[in-house]
Amino acid sequence: MWWVGVGVVLIASNLRPAVVGVSPLLTEIRVSAGLSATAAGVLTALPVLCFGLLAPIAPRLARRIGIERALLVALALLCVGFAVRLIPATVALFAGTVLAGAAIATGNVLLPALIKRDFAHRTGLMTGLFSMSISAGGALAAGITVPLARATGLDWRGGLGMWGLFALLALLCWLPQVRGRGTVMGAARVAGLWRSPLAWQVTAFMGLQSLTYYALASWLPAVFVERGFDAGTAGLLLSLSSLTGIVGGLLAPLLATAIPRQRLLAVGVTAVTAVGLLGVLAVPGAEIASMAVLGLGQGAALGLALTFMGLRSPDPAHASQLSGMAQSVGYTVAAAGPFAVGLLHDLTGTWTVPLLLVLVLFVPQAIVGVPAGRDRFVRSAAT
Repeated sequence: MWWVGVGVVLIASNLRPAVVGVSPLLTEIRVSAGLSATAAGVLTALPVLCFGLLAPIAPRLARRIGIERALLVALALLCVGFAVRLIPATVALFAGTVLAGAAIATGNVLLPALIKRDFAHRTGLMTGLFSMSISAGGALAAGITVPLARATGLDWRGGLGMWGLFALLALLCWLPQVRGRGTVMGAARVAGLWRSPLAWQVTAFMGLQSLTYYALASWLPAVFVERGFDAGTAGLLLSLSSLTGIVGGLLAPLLATAIPRQRLLAVGVTAVTAVGLLGVLAVPGAEIASMAVLGLGQGAALGLALTFMGLRSPDPAHASQLSGMAQSVGYTVAAAGPFAVGLLHDLTGTWTVPLLLVLVLFVPQAIVGVPAGRDRFVRSAAT
């Protein structure tokens, strides 16, 4: 099982660089490709929209070819997406982003089900490592994409394309899991989950924390550049939030699985995130401290959202379907975040209004986290 765990960590580490790596380069991409803030918002929203629209396909693919093979297909598609974005054309940038988004959607959905199946007695630890690895991948992409590109003399396309090598490494390490493995999800399909109030509460919490995360991850570097920071420093600030997110992403699942109800935990991690964003808005000059607090809350919120999918599911089939539902609806809603922030900036000429809107969204996130943290399973019918 240790090698499966290594594979989970490597795959999870590849679920954010294709998206977060764009943020510190966004100003350069806009100038090079002639994109408005709204068009750049569409670019950053595209992969998140793919996470949502394509998430329901992942459980079906797993039932047909198995979780292991489905994840291998996702890693191969991710490598192709990075390669397509190397083509010097704006349409290739958007097409490669869609391919990467489709690949990441599969990993997002199937890894929680794999953890539920193979690590049923270590759900908290493995979910913590899963969410920690997601934050670590985001931290690396935010922090070193610009410095590496400059050190190697690459333009922004080459800087983004370097992460394809990381995806290739994960693919090669995952290959042994595919040999001799059949369809592991079984023939059962969970029905009626969409009528479960608890499933919708988990979905709402997942969606709201994703919406605020991607809205901020997409545009905070641009906010800092406008304040006078260079692109490299702005990327490092975003990387700092991802680094502290590693801590939150590890601790929140461990704590969530150690207590029967997670209602106060949901409110607490949301409050920490809100305090971090409030610091970014209201305390110029304290960006380091504010981003550290923001990242801690974001990582904990993601870890708790992923843990909800396992804790609220009685078996791997339910976990896969709940993960697909929560991420399908959640990421579709979340895709509006980067687009809305970019549009509001174009309309108002300031970052204050869009960031205040994001801050307000933490209120409903805390509210839905209370019922999502109840000690019960989702109700559905298996067919």
